[in-house]
Amino acid sequence: MMDNKKLNIIIPIFSVFLGFLVGAIVMLAFGYNPIEGYSALFQGAFGSMYNIGETIRRSIPLVLSGLAIAFAFRSGLFNIGAEGQVFVGWFAAVWVGVTFDLPAIIHIPFAILAAAFAGAVWAFVPGILKATRGVHEVVVTIMMNYIALHTTNYLIRTLLSDGGSQSGRIANSASLATPGLQEMFGYSQIHWGFIVSIIFAVFVWFFLEKTTYGYELRAVGFNPHAAKYSGMSVKRNIVLAMVISGALAGIGGAMEGIGTFGYMYTHGAFTNLGFDGIAVALLGANTAPGVVLAAFLFGALKVGALSMPPLSGVPSELVEIVIAMIIFFVAASYMIRLLIMRFKKEEN
Repeated sequence: MMDNKKLNIIIPIFSVFLGFLVGAIVMLAFGYNPIEGYSALFQGAFGSMYNIGETIRRSIPLVLSGLAIAFAFRSGLFNIGAEGQVFVGWFAAVWVGVTFDLPAIIHIPFAILAAAFAGAVWAFVPGILKATRGVHEVVVTIMMNYIALHTTNYLIRTLLSDGGSQSGRIANSASLATPGLQEMFGYSQIHWGFIVSIIFAVFVWFFLEKTTYGYELRAVGFNPHAAKYSGMSVKRNIVLAMVISGALAGIGGAMEGIGTFGYMYTHGAFTNLGFDGIAVALLGANTAPGVVLAAFLFGALKVGALSMPPLSGVPSELVEIVIAMIIFFVAASYMIRLLIMRFKKEEN
């Protein structure tokens, strides 16, 4: 009998395969060559050092937003507010980068901590409402996404600029982007945030799997009633899970502010970094290593999609279909699980 750990590895891989298969069928149905389409996709994601650098760069905030969602999932919570937490984290990091003049060894950690604090505070509100009043976190976090979007836009215009739509640039001492690293990757926008994302992936793995607090959070997520009867504080763990989840999403925003852009601009709509984090967490089976791999796949798909129209004539929107189908098959994992188990039975 196949155990759950093996299934948790096989199902995402099989889902990715099915997603690409459906994408190939769609291409054939509309008269495109799937081999040329996927070759262009691969070329766009990995065909040069520049493309590899861009793929890594696109993956960085997805790792952190995916970790935020996965952390909440493992604790029995659905933090759909990672998008808003990304906004406030981005703003806090840029504010520190613009306002203070400090040595880089202090400035960069200060900006990241400010982003983590902003994201944690933003997530604390739905956490405390869930813990003390039973208000569903999905409802509150959705509303707070819109509050974050419009509040940060207002603060950019009033606090970080003179009525403009873009803040000033952060000080060089606060930037994660260095000319040497970018030159190594063909002058792409890659920055040292990929190291930050790996560090926090290791932290999430260690915290959830190797610490008492992590065990309590997982126990509360699995069965809050049993956890309560065993002496664990369910309310405290709900708030703690949301705060840590929000901090991770806030750091994801910081990677955009002090890494990719070096400033913050007003947004007319959501960035989708937080929402894409839901898909990344699902594909990564809510585990830290899985999230890193899933984020890299999503980064490759999004960067590679830009090369599909000029190299193969396939519309870049095809990649969105592939991503949607991957998410669909992961969400319908019970169907894949049944097929695998039936196949194993017939084999035996």
